[in-house]
Amino acid sequence: MNRFPDFNFAAGELLLINKPYKWTSFDVVGKIRNSLKPLKLKVGHAGTLDPLATGLLIICTGKLTKQIDTFQAQEKEYTGTMILGATTPSFDMETAIDKEFPFVHLTDEQIRLATSTFKGEIEQYPPAHSAVKVNGERLYVKARLGEEVELRKRQVTVTEFDITRIALPEVDFRIVCSKGTYIRSLVSDFGKILNNGAYLSKLTRTRSGDFLLTNAFEVADLVQYLREKREENATL
Repeated sequence: MNRFPDFNFAAGELLLINKPYKWTSFDVVGKIRNSLKPLKLKVGHAGTLDPLATGLLIICTGKLTKQIDTFQAQEKEYTGTMILGATTPSFDMETAIDKEFPFVHLTDEQIRLATSTFKGEIEQYPPAHSAVKVNGERLYVKARLGEEVELRKRQVTVTEFDITRIALPEVDFRIVCSKGTYIRSLVSDFGKILNNGAYLSKLTRTRSGDFLLTNAFEVADLVQYLREKREENATL
C-alpha cells in the first residue's frame, strides 16, 4: 500500500516530519513550501527544534495553520545524550568547550538521584544561544556578537526524567515535558546540581502530544513524492 495518502494541502494537512541534523525548522518549512509550488499556501511548523536536534517536527499547511498554537502547546517527549565533565557557552555542541571538570568520582546513584530536582514545575533560563526574542531580536544573534542580555526565567513542567544509560562522560536520558522546555538549559543545570559541568551532545524529539516520530516522513522521501505528483498532474 502506498504510504503517502492523497493530500489536500489547501484544505489543510498535518505532516509529521523527521527533522534532519543541522537543518533549522524553517529549512524544513521552506523545503515543503517549495515542493508545493505553484500552489501558494501557508506552511508553518508547530514547535521549533534546534538545528543540532533531530526528530518529530509537525508541519501544517493551508487552513490547518490556524491550529498551530494548539499543536505547539502539547506535551513533548525527548531522548538524548549529555556529556558530564565540561560546559559550553551554548549548552550544546554549537560552541567549543570553555570549562572542564573531573567526573570519574561521580556514581551512578548520584546521577540518577539528581533527576528528582527537575521533576514537576521548575524554573529555567533559556540559553543565551537560543531563538528567544528580546526586544525583537533573537538571543543567538546577540550572543554571537558578544552582547550581554538579561535573561528571564520561565516556568516549565517536567513530567518524567529517566536516565537510560551511564557510560561516563556520556549519560543518556529520556524526558517528558511541557511546551517551552529547553533541554539544553536543563542539562546545564543538571551538571550544576552535581557540582560539575554538562552539555547536550544529542537530542531527538520522539513525541508531541499523540503524534509519534515513528509515523514521521523523511524530508527527502516526502519532497520526492510531491515532485512526482506535481509532474504527474502537469502531464494530465
